[in-house]
Amino acid sequence: MTVSRRRPDGTRRGRDRRARVLPAPPGTPRVTTPRSTAVVGGGIAGLAAATALAERGVTVTLYEREAHLGGRVGGWPTTLADGTPVTMSRGFHAFFRQYYNLRGLLRRTDPRLERLTALPDYPLRHSDGLRDSFRHVPRTPPWSALGFVALSPSFGPRDLAAMNPVAALPLLDVRVPEVYERLDTTSAHDFLEAVRFPDSARHLAFEVFSRSFFADPRQLSAAEMVLMFHIYFLGSAEGLLFDVPGAPSPEALWQPLAAYLEGHGTDLRTSTPVEHISPAGDGGYSVTAEGAEQRHDAVVLALDTPGLRDLVARSDRLGDAAWRERVQRLRTAPPFLVSRLWLDRPVAADRPGFLGTSGYGGLDNVSVLERWEDEAARWSARTGGSVVELHAYAVRPDADRNLEQKRLIAELHRVYPETGGAAVLDARHEWRADCPLFPVGGHTDRPTVRTPDPNLVLAGDLVRTDLPVALMERAATTGFLAANALLEQWGVHGQTLWTVPEKGRTAALRGLARWAAR
Repeated sequence: MTVSRRRPDGTRRGRDRRARVLPAPPGTPRVTTPRSTAVVGGGIAGLAAATALAERGVTVTLYEREAHLGGRVGGWPTTLADGTPVTMSRGFHAFFRQYYNLRGLLRRTDPRLERLTALPDYPLRHSDGLRDSFRHVPRTPPWSALGFVALSPSFGPRDLAAMNPVAALPLLDVRVPEVYERLDTTSAHDFLEAVRFPDSARHLAFEVFSRSFFADPRQLSAAEMVLMFHIYFLGSAEGLLFDVPGAPSPEALWQPLAAYLEGHGTDLRTSTPVEHISPAGDGGYSVTAEGAEQRHDAVVLALDTPGLRDLVARSDRLGDAAWRERVQRLRTAPPFLVSRLWLDRPVAADRPGFLGTSGYGGLDNVSVLERWEDEAARWSARTGGSVVELHAYAVRPDADRNLEQKRLIAELHRVYPETGGAAVLDARHEWRADCPLFPVGGHTDRPTVRTPDPNLVLAGDLVRTDLPVALMERAATTGFLAANALLEQWGVHGQTLWTVPEKGRTAALRGLARWAAR
């Protein structure tokens, strides 16, 4: 069980005593002069920024184009063919114990994180029969990595002998942001080739990290993959087990946070896309939504990549030309597919709640929702069936979508043969292509939280932070950093943050890596 440790300012970290604290900018507890901020985007980053600002007395208006909050971790209502109202989403998300700032955001309404449910394992399975598990892997580095190698069938004696230990040494000396200087111009695929990782280990373990970015390893910066290795193996003692919401995300996460924000005076405007933003003559901004303009002292842009590019293109007075060009150069990862199936019979009782897969065509993982989500469990108990979710990351942009959906279900039958005879009572297929791509050589060109306009800041997992954070935690962290950037210039005490250590934990291993790099 994760043990939380509270600091005097109310922030918490997990069990890792070496977790790094980022002190909040000093100042008064609340604004002394009325301030207003527009937060554009209601995903994790926007909600984090809105929370930190509203708690300190800033008047916040949050604009979200969708009808729901949560961004890529949101959910919306739908009705099954049998008349059952259910919640659909963009698929499974793992809340790792290293996600200190995201978990801190959720603690605003759930101090003990009781609405999260721990899954007992993180199993991986390859079509050739190899299986890996993180359940019994030690959590404290370097024993975590050594334990994984010792316990994994993917690393045989011959495989270990064939590896290139010198090429692998950068994994032992991850320093942020130096890791980008060393490895950003190398692809994740080429890095693994140089190390000569066994094919089975590469598919079962390391490609899990690259595909978490919804990207082919050939397109992904090796620095991002190595940073993930640091976050979960050699940098953090939190391990690779994770929690999931015990109810659909609107109920478990975002509706409570919305009520919390409204209690702090936040104006939440869902189904309200922002059309245009222009600087005002007094240093503020005019935000146009639904044909009406509203003035704000500051703006937080917490949009996905396509949304940010489009809004900046329509708002040609924001920032400067060089900054706007950097925004337009941002790229998205290839499309991905989430298929959720309501089956007329259960999967086998020993199937895990989540399974990572490799070698099964485009299928990347399988979730059995009734193992951990109450809504699915109620449907399963009433009907005797199962609710199964399938993910396919980095699908070819020109792929036939109907064919890919059929192929994904066929691969499910290979993974869980008992589903072959099941009838699909209902199905939902979600295709999206809005996740950020972290391409080879793209780090230095990525926009940061601060922009040329001091009252305009960015937040989201697409934003460069130079901190050891990724995915949902990068979104939450940049949301708080964006709020801190505004609060600091207003003389207000900001949000204390945590990360895993910014460099490798073992001095001897770091020294060995630096020696080999000479």
